[in-house]
Amino acid sequence: MKNPDAAAEKPAVRTVTLAGLLCAAAVLLSGFAVPVGPTRCFPFQHAVNAVAGVLLGPWWAAGAAFATSLIRNLLGTGTPFAFPGSIPGALAVGFAWKACRRDWAALAEPIGTGLIGALLSALIVAPALGKDVTLTVFIPAFLASSVPGAVIGLLVLTTLRRLGLRKDSSR
Repeated sequence: MKNPDAAAEKPAVRTVTLAGLLCAAAVLLSGFAVPVGPTRCFPFQHAVNAVAGVLLGPWWAAGAAFATSLIRNLLGTGTPFAFPGSIPGALAVGFAWKACRRDWAALAEPIGTGLIGALLSALIVAPALGKDVTLTVFIPAFLASSVPGAVIGLLVLTTLRRLGLRKDSSR
């Protein structure tokens, strides 16, 4: 006998699976990081944020960014700045996608990371770690990572659409 809730479960399973795959891709690509001050610039995290924000929406994208940041910190390939350096960018893309339903919503990632994430890093994370680092350090560092990452994410989304491997959802 078929489970009457099976149809309702399929999108959730698909969403969790995609979030997990994007998280895994970001962790696997975390070796491509560039140290800048107290942070490690990681453009592929921002590319994954851009893709996740569009394909999964803001909350699932933020969850994938959180999981990636946690795993990277546990593996030693990330710093505590990975959290404010990724989650706001994923949220920004997800909300931009909800507002406009265009692939270029991926370009909102630097707004979340380069501005909001930098502000959170300077005001909360750096002082909590006993580091005397100002916003003038975080904004350029986070933008240097998030701008190319957002462009890479946009290229991935555009390529997936052109190849017919992506359908827009109703998120």
